[in-house]
Order: sequence, then C-alpha cells, then structure tokens
Amino acid sequence: MILPPATLGMLGGGQLGRYFVMAAHRLGYKVVVLDPDPASIAGAAADHHIVAPYDDPTALHELASHCEAISCEFENVPAATLALLEKQKPVRPAASTVRICQDRREEKAFLRGANIRVAPYLALLPEEPIPAQASELLPAILKTAREGYDGKGQWQVSNLDELATALAGSGVPCVLEKRLALEGEFALTLARSPSGAIGALPLVQNWHSGGILDQTRSPANVPALEADARRIAEQLIATLDYVGVLTVEFFLVAGKLLVNELAPRPHNSGHPSLDNAACSQFELQVRALCDLPLPARIAVRPAMLLNLMGDLWQAGTPDWAALLALPGVHLHLYGKGEPRPGRKMGHVTITAADWPTVEERCHQARQLLGLAPR
Repeated sequence: MILPPATLGMLGGGQLGRYFVMAAHRLGYKVVVLDPDPASIAGAAADHHIVAPYDDPTALHELASHCEAISCEFENVPAATLALLEKQKPVRPAASTVRICQDRREEKAFLRGANIRVAPYLALLPEEPIPAQASELLPAILKTAREGYDGKGQWQVSNLDELATALAGSGVPCVLEKRLALEGEFALTLARSPSGAIGALPLVQNWHSGGILDQTRSPANVPALEADARRIAEQLIATLDYVGVLTVEFFLVAGKLLVNELAPRPHNSGHPSLDNAACSQFELQVRALCDLPLPARIAVRPAMLLNLMGDLWQAGTPDWAALLALPGVHLHLYGKGEPRPGRKMGHVTITAADWPTVEERCHQARQLLGLAPR
C-alpha cells in the first residue's frame, strides 16, 4: 500500500491526467506528470511537469526517481515505455495489457479468444488485396488499428470501391467492422487493486454525434444489462490479471451486449462521477494505483453529462452565467487554449434528486448552449 504524502507519476497531460492530479491532491499525494506539451493542462496542475517525449530515457529515469508508482491517462503511451518503467517502479495498468488496447486487431482477437461477443470484423492491410469476405461485412466502418479516437481515423464505407479508396487513403493497418443496428451504447468503468479488490461505477448510457460522445446518462438504470456488463468486465480483468481503472464500451444489439472497445483508463463517459458519486473514477484510479481500499459498489445520484466541444465558441464565448443559473448544473472547463471544432473543451453535468428534473434541466441546458435536441 502506497500512502500519502507519496509522489505518484502520470504519463499524459490532458484532461484525464488533470483530474487524476486533482483527485490525488485531495487524498494528500503529490504528482509528477510527464508530457511533451509545455502547455499541458495536467502538467500545470501537477507538482512537477517533465516536458519530454514519452520515449526519452533521461526523462523516464527522472520520472521513476521521483515517484512511487505510475499510471497513464491514455492508451497510446508506447508500451515499451511502460515496460521500461516497470523495471523500476509499479506501473498500473501493466504494459502487457495496455499493449492489447493500443491495437484494435490485438484487442478484438483477445476479446474473441476470451469468448466475448464483438461485432463481426476483418483486419486489413493497405498493401494487400481486400479479401472476398469483406463484402459480407458491408456496409461497415473502417477504423485505423491504432490511435484513432473521437471519430478520427474512421470511414463509413458502403461498397468495395469505397472500402478500397478509404483503405488506400489510410496508409496503415485497419479493422473493418460490420455496421450494426444499435439499440443503445453503454459503458462500465471499474477498478481492480493489486490486492484483488474490485470497485465499480454503475453502468451508464451514451449517445454519440459524429463519432464523439455527446451525452451520457448516469446511471443507465437497466438492471439486467448492468449485471451482464459487470460479469463481462470482471471476466476481462480476471483474464488480463488487470490492475488499475478499466472502461468497457458496449453496443446493445438484438438485446445482447457486445464489447466495442476497452479503455485502460478513466473515460469521458465516467465524468458524471465527479459530481454524482461519492468516489469518482479518478479517485478509483488513485486508489487502485496505490492499493488503497476500493468501494465495491458506488451509489450515484441521477445525472446527465453534456460534452462541450470547441464548435460552441465559434459565435463567441457561451453564456456561462445563464447556464449556471440553472440549479444542479456543474460546469467543468479544462483550461485548454484554442477552442477548435471537434476539440473537447469541457463538459457540463446536470444533477438532481429525480430523473424528470434532470431531463428538463438537460433540455434547458442544450437550448442555452445551442445544442440540437436529443
């Protein structure tokens, strides 16, 4: 068990890293962030910011020398970096598990090998002929095998000509996934400590726009689905011998849950826990990293999350005063610079004692922000 006032390490400097720093500080820890961006928002909040690439050996040695344990805020930190750090300090989650989540081909092969339902798919290479069975998956979504997120690195394809053009244009290994008739999208965030304790937030329901999370309902309040999601997630962490926070994204198809993706970290859909839960996903991350006790089940109040994208600033700064006049509204701005279209600048969480109130205030908030009704 690593107790405060120990120093913890964080690889990555975005909003997820920033909230980790804030959660660690509340528990009495110090944090060192390693991120190559001098303007890193997590680095600005940390006790020390090492400005260097993730594969800089001198910087990695400095990080390891300053902290007692290390985690990461996104899955694209090189697995080799995590493996190198593991030789010096505890790294949670481990390089071996993050490596699986870094590549959709490996992730889907792992899930299929664990008898977890996934969408029908094919792994494709741009320099190789498209196999005949690809036509059986159309219409489909072509996704880059690595580093695609928030709709980036994805193409909707309806026929073989569109597929060939998209694959050639990608220039990288890809995964072709059959487009399914979705009945809903859900996510479950849970944590496992080195001692084997498991803590989980309730299942949430998500709605996307343009491949980017738009709105989240917490909790989803679908007991049968929640039990199935929890069973699948616990099966995954057992198979992986996983330590840390893991978010499992699900598709609901024909009444059954399929796993869409794994995120070896806190997740955008877990942000309501900052305002509606006694223990947020970021406190879970700190607790799992340090082997502190984990709450087995976390009660939450009704809440709805709205993402704030850079598009909202195109006509000027949104009217925060009007938004904050609504009871139960919690505004989170991440402190990023330029509000570019498609860039996550913050989020709003609306909480109340009952769902009708949350839904009415969510409708009002969307109107004030100029967001399309949902």
